[in-house]
Amino acid sequence: MLLAVLYIYYQIGTTDFETLLTTSLTLKEQKILWLAFFASFATKVPMVPVHIWLPEAHVEAPTAGSVILAGILLKLGTYGFIRFLFPIFPEACFYFSPLVYSIAAVGVVYTSLTAIRQTDFKRIIAYTSVAHMNLVILGLFSFNSIGLEGAILQSLSHGFVASALFAVIGVVYDRYHTRTVKYYGGLVHVMPLYIIIFLLFTMANIGLPGTGSFVGEFLILTGSYKTNTVITLIGATGMVLGGCYSLWLFNRIAYGNLKTQYISQFIDLNKREFYIFLPLIIGTLVMGVYPKIFLNPIHMSINTLLQFMYF
Repeated sequence: MLLAVLYIYYQIGTTDFETLLTTSLTLKEQKILWLAFFASFATKVPMVPVHIWLPEAHVEAPTAGSVILAGILLKLGTYGFIRFLFPIFPEACFYFSPLVYSIAAVGVVYTSLTAIRQTDFKRIIAYTSVAHMNLVILGLFSFNSIGLEGAILQSLSHGFVASALFAVIGVVYDRYHTRTVKYYGGLVHVMPLYIIIFLLFTMANIGLPGTGSFVGEFLILTGSYKTNTVITLIGATGMVLGGCYSLWLFNRIAYGNLKTQYISQFIDLNKREFYIFLPLIIGTLVMGVYPKIFLNPIHMSINTLLQFMYF
């Protein structure tokens, strides 16, 4: 990406963004520069096959690090696509869109299947993050206002939901110092408040109506259906698989027998932890019930971007 920026500076004589929007590069230049920018942003999203760093980073990071990584840092990839790739290299974006669509669709299915077979609590949520962010890419490259608005809304919703799920993991990790799923079970009997919050965010992760993820995913699939029906159907299987890994994880943690041979003392959420979850719960539900608050400000910017790209 840095090399591409230096090339642009060498060719045009400035890196001023307003000036770059008014200058046109040849299609060959656009393609090469697009690939350089795409490689950077795809790693940040992260898209398959450059996603391996994310589960590793989450597993090694403390809870606060995981929350910031899932809630804020992953969104820089999608921001980069919208802010730089689309306005500066519009022709290259259309040219490479079949490639991006294929990678994103494979990414959704592959990472969802990978999430199902994980045994580490954090690793499961990390792979679900990759699946959701690949779905966001499907929305972005649909190149219509429905898909793009859905992609941005899903990014925001994922910030709330994934952050909350990593905080959910942090709560039990602080108490018992293990993230291996097999050591937990039957927590609904002894930690009811914790399980209620876990259930809420599990449902949000699946995309239950009434949560922000439902609105985002619905708009993404509607937008991408207009562009490519087959890829949308492949991407939609990610929602089915999402039900598999999310509900199976919740079932293993919440129900069954208490495994007192591993954990003898159980402590439910305290006030501090509850107040950490409260704004995330409110954000998720408001986004699901009344998404207009978020969609109205997005609408004008997206229409301006599309007008710029097409005309």
